[in-house]
Amino acid sequence: MGSVKDLEIIKKTEKNKMGIGRFHFSDRYSVFDWGEMPDNIDGKGASLCIVSAFFFEKIERKGIKTHYRGVVDKNGDLRKFGEIESPVSIMEISLVRVLKPIFSSGKYDYSIYKKEKGNFLIPLEIIYRNGIPSGSSILKRLKNGELSLGDIGLDHFPTEGEKLEKPIFDISTKLEMKDRYISLKEGKEIACLSDGEVSQMREILFVINETISEEVRKIGVENEDGKIELGFTPEREFIVVDVIGTPDECRFTYNGINLSKEIARQYYRKTKWYEEVERAKNKAKDIGIDDWKSLCKLKPEKLPEKLKKIIENIYKSFANELTGKKFFSTPPLKEIIQEYSSYLT
Repeated sequence: MGSVKDLEIIKKTEKNKMGIGRFHFSDRYSVFDWGEMPDNIDGKGASLCIVSAFFFEKIERKGIKTHYRGVVDKNGDLRKFGEIESPVSIMEISLVRVLKPIFSSGKYDYSIYKKEKGNFLIPLEIIYRNGIPSGSSILKRLKNGELSLGDIGLDHFPTEGEKLEKPIFDISTKLEMKDRYISLKEGKEIACLSDGEVSQMREILFVINETISEEVRKIGVENEDGKIELGFTPEREFIVVDVIGTPDECRFTYNGINLSKEIARQYYRKTKWYEEVERAKNKAKDIGIDDWKSLCKLKPEKLPEKLKKIIENIYKSFANELTGKKFFSTPPLKEIIQEYSSYLT
């Protein structure tokens, strides 16, 4: 069970053989590494399943290997995206092993990856950035010295709202209690990647980025940034895992307005709970412990009902308009964004 989807094991993964599983997409959501939030977002799970299946099949046609096997219809049958006409929330996938680093003395030990050839999840989130939207971590990291312009291939300090000529390649950890951005050098070291593998990783990332950007642009949406996850097959070939192209994996904007989960993030950033989360994370880092949530004295409040409904409709309408199929009964995306703009004022 994850914070937003559950995993059913159909066939267990072995050391040199991938298994089979099914993602059961839920209406739960998570922000700021908290885990399950107090609200459910109706239709979110089915929307994410549909959108990810749509994009998995797009990139497979471009020669990129993925763990996607199909979606499961209401009769329990495995189908391809083109064969479904009603919402689905179960996706069948091939499974690789998850090898977790050991946390000891205030840091993570990734030495396990030096002993393994393949059939495992690479412990990194691979990130592309096409622009600098409101709330982007790039500006914050540049200002506090965590990142230099050279690290991301820029020759100038970017401004909020800037569109980049070339996408930025970025990396964060995946299997730590709190995800942290790291340098390419550290990413190579902890995952034991060769220079050639890093080049392959970039190529896969940018093909996926281009595919997502091309498709969402057709419905008036900009693909600002996003992430993918990769694994190695038993033969140590890259395979795209988890999900791709959804409003949870990507930061999409419509006429400059953030879509989906970013709306919830923006709401919670103004709360006392968010201040407490930041305090707890910083304290955990200072004293060298992994479980920052145990130091947090507040829990998140529920979303305002009207805002929650707007977020629900965004997920549903995005899936409808992206795929060209009427999976959900919901207003057009343009109308929902207008409603959200009015809500903000």
